[in-house]
Amino acid sequence: MARVDYFNDPNAPEANSIVPSVTVVARNDAGEVLLIHKTDNGLWALPGGGVDVGESAVDAAVRETWEETGFNIKVTGLVGLYTNPAHVMAYDDGEVRQQFSICFTARITGGALRTSSESKEVAFVHPRKLNELNIHPSMRMRIDHGLSDRSTPYLG
Repeated sequence: MARVDYFNDPNAPEANSIVPSVTVVARNDAGEVLLIHKTDNGLWALPGGGVDVGESAVDAAVRETWEETGFNIKVTGLVGLYTNPAHVMAYDDGEVRQQFSICFTARITGGALRTSSESKEVAFVHPRKLNELNIHPSMRMRIDHGLSDRSTPYLG
């Protein structure tokens, strides 16, 4: 399903749903961050997705990372909560979802790089190369926060 992201756009459609979701900042031993090239909007992003009924946010982070990248992870910390009502995602079925994302840090524990129906590319990217990729500003904020040495999680 295709989607369009709106961020602080006065012409954005009004949200009609909110779904808790997760994203994960996982790095390899070289310090590169695990990213996916999404099939729904063509942007580069952290692995992640919606939390299913009966699932914890941490379990969703582990599941989504494995589904989209082929890597197993262990969640190690909280980057922050991203709940900006001025960031909405409009889907082609009429849903307009307000952002509600919990971002975690994680350690890769196994697996092997692979794509999925949600990720047309999966790559480890050096932080210096992030500016070369098309990344949504809200996602870039999560990546930057996840790569920094913040003493407290972002709450926004």
